[in-house]
Amino acid sequence: MIYPSGRAVVLAGAGALPALLAAFLVPAWWTLAIVWIGAVIVLMLIDALAGAALRSVEASVGAPQAVGVGGEVPVRIAVSGLSGPAEARLGHDDLLAEIAGFAPKLRLAGTEQEGGVIHRLVAARRGLSALGPLWLRWRGPLGLVWKQRVIDPEVSVAIQPDLARVREDAMQLLRRDAMIGERVEPLIGQGREFEALTDYQRGMERRMIDWKRSARHSRLLAKEYRAETANSLVLAIDSGRLMGEPVAGLPRIDRAVAAALLTAFVALKAGDGVRLFSFDSHPHIASGAVRGTQSFAQLQRLAADIGYSTHETNFTLGLTSLDARLDRRSLVVIFTDFVDPASAELMLRTVGRLTAKHVVLFLIMRDEELESVVDAVPQDSEAVARAVVAGTLLRERKLVIERLRLAGADVLEADWRDMGPQLVGRYLDIVKAQRL
Repeated sequence: MIYPSGRAVVLAGAGALPALLAAFLVPAWWTLAIVWIGAVIVLMLIDALAGAALRSVEASVGAPQAVGVGGEVPVRIAVSGLSGPAEARLGHDDLLAEIAGFAPKLRLAGTEQEGGVIHRLVAARRGLSALGPLWLRWRGPLGLVWKQRVIDPEVSVAIQPDLARVREDAMQLLRRDAMIGERVEPLIGQGREFEALTDYQRGMERRMIDWKRSARHSRLLAKEYRAETANSLVLAIDSGRLMGEPVAGLPRIDRAVAAALLTAFVALKAGDGVRLFSFDSHPHIASGAVRGTQSFAQLQRLAADIGYSTHETNFTLGLTSLDARLDRRSLVVIFTDFVDPASAELMLRTVGRLTAKHVVLFLIMRDEELESVVDAVPQDSEAVARAVVAGTLLRERKLVIERLRLAGADVLEADWRDMGPQLVGRYLDIVKAQRL
């Protein structure tokens, strides 16, 4: 595409106006304006034919193949076939965002060796982001026309859950608790595999008594079971509308995915089986149980496919579908959020059936925005009204948490900064208590 530059428009106007004024004074000179504009057009044609042709100019775009969500994406743009400066603008989808204060229009020096700029973007959401198109334009030698070319770079960036901190936090937690992964001795406890019969002692649960053998031997005998050394962990991530709300610049669901992957890494290192499940209005991802640290890459790929939904979460369908897939007692960690008791009513009805067979742990993020509104000193009546509404929402939130606990579920309300380590700590406590 070739079109006039601002210089050509100013030049045409600067000559045409005096020519029209002269024609007004001397009517025979009216052709001067047409001659002037024609001369400018001829110069524009010469300028368009001179210099680099559209097809001779090429551009290359380089970007990392994969980056963690929230990380910086350096994109290198280089141009070949030009001897002068050029301007470029790179398009992208909503998975990437511009850095605040960074000009989207880039100025390139010229050749591929001398030119080339680094355009820095931020990975805002997970997924496969396609870069482009690339708009490239440069002026002719006279500066009267712009030559513009649109290039499809065919470059994509895979935005994955940020694992740099996940692995670092996981290794610190494993070093802190050295017993994880070293469970060699068979432990006697509340497992499922029968170990032996023993005399019933005061303090034992009555359900452990074997009544038939006790009647045969004329004394109370109790069953001992081998404690489980390979537990089952289910990471159920709510990907509904509320989980798409941002927390410190990242959606809640990305914070949840990072905490889930951290816990999965520790569980795989300990030899436990891990499942990944995601749902909003209906289930989306339902993996089978995987074991061993070599399976972590598989969970990472599945987590990268968890999308950002605008649908309301259907807890009845999601949790019922999850329950039907589990064939053994498991620790089910549900990453979710709620606003009030009305929106969480269906969730509360389903939890009771799930806690009857499994250990259920809800992980929710503290609402720092509401807490800051409540704690702030009100300056006017509007601030007082906001504080009252925020306080009401926090009380309703606590009411839902208490109802979850009454239904038999554990609830972990954590700050987004350390929710991953807190979840790992709670998981380790549940395993050591032999609740599975």
